[in-house]
Amino acid sequence: MAAPAPAGESPYGLMAALNEGGVISWATFIILVAMSVFSFYILFTKLFEQQKIIAQGRKVRSSFWNAPNLKDAASKLDQKSAYRAIVDDALLAQDQHSKLTNPIDQHDWMANSLARSQGGIGARLGEGLAFLATVGSTAPFIGLFGTVVGIYRALIKIGASGQASISTVAGPVGEALIMTALGLVVAVPAVLAYNWLIRRNKSIMEDLAAFTNDLHGYIMSEGRVKPSLAASGAANAGSSSVARGAQTRSGTAPTPAGTQPLTAGQTSTGQQASGTGTTTVDRR
Repeated sequence: MAAPAPAGESPYGLMAALNEGGVISWATFIILVAMSVFSFYILFTKLFEQQKIIAQGRKVRSSFWNAPNLKDAASKLDQKSAYRAIVDDALLAQDQHSKLTNPIDQHDWMANSLARSQGGIGARLGEGLAFLATVGSTAPFIGLFGTVVGIYRALIKIGASGQASISTVAGPVGEALIMTALGLVVAVPAVLAYNWLIRRNKSIMEDLAAFTNDLHGYIMSEGRVKPSLAASGAANAGSSSVARGAQTRSGTAPTPAGTQPLTAGQTSTGQQASGTGTTTVDRR
């Protein structure tokens, strides 16, 4: 038998509906609340984990490929970095390949080792997402179970009283609607969080895959092949230093007569091109 609402409490409030529903209503409510709490816990912990890996990726792009060798580059990364784990596994695979009694192709050995390392990181990123998917798919049905129980209790009250008055069915029907709404409130954020985290994981794994491929090429070429980003950065730095050196020399030493640099429209023999003819520059 349902307990009556305490004095001073609304007979149509949430607590009154749960008290009227008894053990089944309270159990359904507690299960849904627990599912919601764990869903948000997974959401925030995964966001923190993903953001940390994204920050590690920025550090790799800014400083990793500028190191003189792979070990020095690895020392620039955090010990618990996902990128550091891939580099350590690559160095370990390189060392293990030289110890094989019946060695396989080094490219295949390195590719398999890097793929295994990358897969382990992907598995860790995916931990907990199955729970979000489960909550998103089952919470509405758990709420629906509470709804069915509430409707059943309303029908029992109608049969016992012999009349379908509002005062008779308001409590059980209100309880049923609350359970329906609660199931949706729990399920919708879980589904949104799942899809968002999956999309972010995909972006992170694409960056890790690109880094793994670059690392594979770097190791197989003994450091001669680097990512285009690092190569372009080095080229830009070299061209900038050459330009600065040229400006310094031109600012400190006068240009000898007859050795003026070519300008637009001027040939190497000193002739100035024009629209109607050519003008010969006298160098005497």
